Amino acid sequence: MSYHDPVLLSETVAGLNIKPDGIYVDVTFGGGGHSRHLLAQLGPKGRLIAFDQDQDALDNRIDDPRFLLIHQNFRFLKRFLKFHGVTQVDGIMGDFGVSSHQFDQGDRGFSTRFDGALDMRMNQGQALTAAQILNEYPTEQLTYLFREYGELRNGAKLSRVIDAARQQQAIQTTEDLKAIVRPLTPRNKEHKIMAQIFQAIRLEVNQELSVLKEFLQQTTEVIKPSGRLSLISYHSLEDRLVKRFIRNGLFEGMPEKDVFGRFYTPFRPVGKLIIPSGQEIENNNRARSAKLRIAERTLD
Repeated sequence: MSYHDPVLLSETVAGLNIKPDGIYVDVTFGGGGHSRHLLAQLGPKGRLIAFDQDQDALDNRIDDPRFLLIHQNFRFLKRFLKFHGVTQVDGIMGDFGVSSHQFDQGDRGFSTRFDGALDMRMNQGQALTAAQILNEYPTEQLTYLFREYGELRNGAKLSRVIDAARQQQAIQTTEDLKAIVRPLTPRNKEHKIMAQIFQAIRLEVNQELSVLKEFLQQTTEVIKPSGRLSLISYHSLEDRLVKRFIRNGLFEGMPEKDVFGRFYTPFRPVGKLIIPSGQEIENNNRARSAKLRIAERTLD
């Protein structure tokens, strides 16, 4: 089994409008599928810098003098580019969410399919785990996570059931969690609701929405005028942030207009939303919820 089947591979890289001698960044290296496809289009003076905080991804490092892999969270994009002597780049691509490899490693705790430790850390070196959240967070905080990150209406019920269970014994495995919340999941919706519960916890463990916001804000400084963003999201919370940022440079509300009713936006959308073809979804079921948005840096 491959580490991760790259989703919307050609579309994502094509969206960057590659210059053979340009400098590009892949902020979610993973199995390196997108990076390899991009490198094939660079000339000898081109350069690709990739980020990944997952220790396992380091095994996929590409042996190419034009390539650099930085073992860090992409929330530190600007800091580590500067450390390596890069202030601006021609384009950035990102494939957010959990990789196939992470889902398929039962002991990582990302998947509802396996019994494993409640971990869910993309960076195995960080302290906070899913187990700590479930056993230590106040019920009010758990309710917020389930409602806001899992988009679950019964967040309060879920947190009360979890609180009652943890009073008896610690919640340690994915099967422990599933057994606790199963009575609140209708049989015909069990898989969907379990996925939403796991998503809510995972987003909190990895601070994924905060990381995405920090990253997007840095792109306005890092990407050259006319440079490109090519970003894949998998759920509405991520996609909403990307869409709003591309549209008006903010995550909520509208920017202030000048006396002529105009407002400045750091990016302009390129084309329409791109989703996988039926054939790609048939070949790779995990592509079914992918949404690719492409944007170009406007002139300051």
